[in-house]
Amino acid sequence: MSTLKYRNSCRETNWHVENPTSAIASRLEPHFNATRPVQTKNPYISPKQLDKRWQVINCEKARHELFDDKAQHDMYRYQKNIENYIGTVKLPVGLVGPLRVNGLHANNDFYLPLATTEAALVASYNRGAQLITESGGASAMLISEAVMRTPGFCFQSLAEAGQFVAWVSTQHDVFRDIANQTTNHGELQSVGVNMDANNVYLVFEFTTGDASGQNMVTIATNAVFNYILEHSPITPQYAYVEANLSGDKKATAQSLRNVRGKKVSVEVVVPKELVKKRLHTSVDAMVNYCRLSATGGVISGSIGVHGHYANGLAALYIACGQDAACVAESAVGITRLEHSANGDLYAAVTLPNLMVGTVGGGTGLPSQSACLDILGLNGAGNAKALAEVTAGLCLAGELSIIGALSAGHFSRAHHKLARHNKPS
Repeated sequence: MSTLKYRNSCRETNWHVENPTSAIASRLEPHFNATRPVQTKNPYISPKQLDKRWQVINCEKARHELFDDKAQHDMYRYQKNIENYIGTVKLPVGLVGPLRVNGLHANNDFYLPLATTEAALVASYNRGAQLITESGGASAMLISEAVMRTPGFCFQSLAEAGQFVAWVSTQHDVFRDIANQTTNHGELQSVGVNMDANNVYLVFEFTTGDASGQNMVTIATNAVFNYILEHSPITPQYAYVEANLSGDKKATAQSLRNVRGKKVSVEVVVPKELVKKRLHTSVDAMVNYCRLSATGGVISGSIGVHGHYANGLAALYIACGQDAACVAESAVGITRLEHSANGDLYAAVTLPNLMVGTVGGGTGLPSQSACLDILGLNGAGNAKALAEVTAGLCLAGELSIIGALSAGHFSRAHHKLARHNKPS
């Protein structure tokens, strides 16, 4: 009898079989035997549908945790945010701050709620926030904003593609009117063209007001897309409302150079005495680390160079009702550390893809709305300020993690807080 070892990054499994080749084929082939019970096809929220779903799950312990009194009481508030609802997940929320932001739109001391299960994360960002505040605050500037949708069209030839582009160039005002009729908050700002032989990608750029705006721009683009299919003098062989040029839910070099969502730059000058006192390292050590890690990022092929934007962004996005999947593009940017003229630490972060909003999406849900209340940025008129505060949070995280690496303390906090944090 032979032993087949299957190894992956998580585990090693031993299969004791006579014929390992047949065993692999048997395990991986399609199976058409009866499935587990099928859940109700009705995706909406009602006590009847909830009971049907939990009968299928048949796990009372899970029901007790996920569908508690609060989840029952608030269930209709989730109607526009979830299908096949069975309850809510509780995450611990930690507080960072005060973080002083001296921005064009955010100009205050802010407390930031972060939802995470990663020990040491909140402590690290809080340390960076206190350092920034003690240094007089971070200067923040919203530079530009736009959310893209990129429909694609395939024609029989380059000539047809060219004719189509020529027609599109005469329709910009029509497109704008059609798109703007679908929303009270968004506005189609520009229409660009990208050609690849007989393929044409139209680049629609929108502003989205105080919403993150992805659903908004999809609906608006779809209206224009339908108009194009009905009125274009050149009929495409096939076409799609989104052809993957927008950078939605992914890191791209294009969005590093341009903008997706809101582009923000933030900076702070930290006195060298505070670097030593609060981070237990030196300006030289932090600048040298930044130089070395920038080269490492280039070698690895990273888009942008930074330490860990995703940690703070994911925790803030989840707490405040943002689209957590947009961390994929939001966690793209550049961190720079340099010597200032008098030997202090100049630190700057530029994030070109902050997909944040203070209305719509998950921002109106009970817990998420409460977290925006803590920030003081709930509701209309606050999205630009939220973007600047979010960039300040990322700067705080960069200062803290680079300080820890420069001081040789990187593993100390994880060991202390994750493994030996006993309640007092």
